Amino acid sequence: MFSIPGKAAVTLSPAAVKQISRLMTRDAKEGLRIGVRKGGCAGMEYTMDYVAEVNPLDEVVEQDGARVLIAPMAQMFLIGTEIDYETSLLESKFVFRNPNVTEACGCGESIKFSDPSL
Repeated sequence: MFSIPGKAAVTLSPAAVKQISRLMTRDAKEGLRIGVRKGGCAGMEYTMDYVAEVNPLDEVVEQDGARVLIAPMAQMFLIGTEIDYETSLLESKFVFRNPNVTEACGCGESIKFSDPSL
């Protein structure tokens, strides 16, 4: 795929590992599939789905019992990303710290990547 040999395509913070592991156990799922799709005011948005089975084309990242599956079409956009899980007074959410993002919308829900043809 697109990963660097010996290095995971994405990394998970301890908080993300804890939350993903908890949800995998609670819902008896194989992992969390992450992808990107067109949408939002900046042009792209992340997708997250808990899955019951691994797609053979997914990039599988396992860290301390948490399993993240990267959808084939998203792999080149997510290399080097750190996934965190943050909790505040009003919300809890996964946060992507992605070095490939060139712009994000004001609400933080959509992103833009540089043109890969450049």
